[in-house]
Amino acid sequence: MGIVGNALERAVQQAFTRPIPKSAGAQMRYLVKQLKGTRAVANALDISQRTVERYVKDQIRRPRADLAQRLEVAVRERWQPRVRERARRQAATTTGLVIDTRARFGFTAAPGTTDDARIRHLTLALPPQYAARFFDAQDASASEQQLRTLAGEALGEVYFRDGGRRAHGLQVEFTDVEHLEFEL
Repeated sequence: MGIVGNALERAVQQAFTRPIPKSAGAQMRYLVKQLKGTRAVANALDISQRTVERYVKDQIRRPRADLAQRLEVAVRERWQPRVRERARRQAATTTGLVIDTRARFGFTAAPGTTDDARIRHLTLALPPQYAARFFDAQDASASEQQLRTLAGEALGEVYFRDGGRRAHGLQVEFTDVEHLEFEL
C-alpha cells in the first residue's frame, strides 16, 4: 500500500476496542485460531510448522526481525474484523472522515490566473460520501495514484470549491504529499 492506503488503514485501526497481542506466542496463538491450524500459519508466514508450534508453546519467545514484522502485519490485518467493518460503515454513512494533510496543491484553471502549485497544510472534515468512495476504492484494490486522485477530488470539492459555491471547474492536483492522516 501507499501513503493514502496506509493512512486509511491506520484510521480504521484506531477504532479497535482491545489492544493487539504483544508477545510472539500470543500472536501465534491468535493466528492459529484464526487460520484454523499451524500448517496454515506456517504457510502464511513462510516458516516451518514446527517453528509455529514452538511459538505457540512459548518455547521460542523472540522472533527474528523479519518474522516479527510479518507476524505483526498478519495479526494486525486480521484483528477485530467486525469492529473494523462497523467503523468503516459508520464513516461511510454518517460521520465521514477527517483528513489532515500537508501536500503540494496545484490547479488547472483559466489562463492568466495565479494558481501556482504550493505546499499547504489542510485539516478538513470530508462528508460520508467521500469516505464511502475511499473505502470502495480500497476494497477494489485501487492503486495509490487512484487514491490520491480521489483525495484531490475530495479536497477540491470541500475546500477549494466549497461544495460548489465557488471556483467552478477548478481541477485540483494533489502531489508531493509530505503528511497524510485520516480520522474516522
